[in-house]
Amino acid sequence: MTSRPTPRPTSRRSGISFDDRRADERGVGVVGAIGGVTVFFALLLVSVQLLFNLYATTVVTAVAFDAARVVAGDDAGTAAEGGRAVAEVSARRLLGRYGRRVTFDWQQSDDDTVVLRVRADNPTLVVRSWAGSLGFDHIDRTVRVRVERVR
Repeated sequence: MTSRPTPRPTSRRSGISFDDRRADERGVGVVGAIGGVTVFFALLLVSVQLLFNLYATTVVTAVAFDAARVVAGDDAGTAAEGGRAVAEVSARRLLGRYGRRVTFDWQQSDDDTVVLRVRADNPTLVVRSWAGSLGFDHIDRTVRVRVERVR
């Protein structure tokens, strides 16, 4: 009794056996996995940068509004530089280490309005040019608060 070798299964279209095709495609999964992981991490960094920017913008805007409200409610009025300095120091204290990146520009449009422009530079987790093109590198907010006076 002689045994015949079993024929290898072949693809109907190409006539290439499945074993030959597996040998040709070795390592293809690794290349695809590396590409997929790279894209995943890039999207993860961009989303973390977006969340950081949204949080920083919210906090800087709230602190700027509070500082302008303190100056507008000051008894000495809007012209008092001491009130502005106290409000600015308080705002920087609330911002913590991020407060070093923030600049305050006080303006007085008229006697009834306090205008505060706040600018900050965000640290970037992604490439600087990406952050700039997405608008994540700077925060620029202007807050206007009306001065309330007792009549």
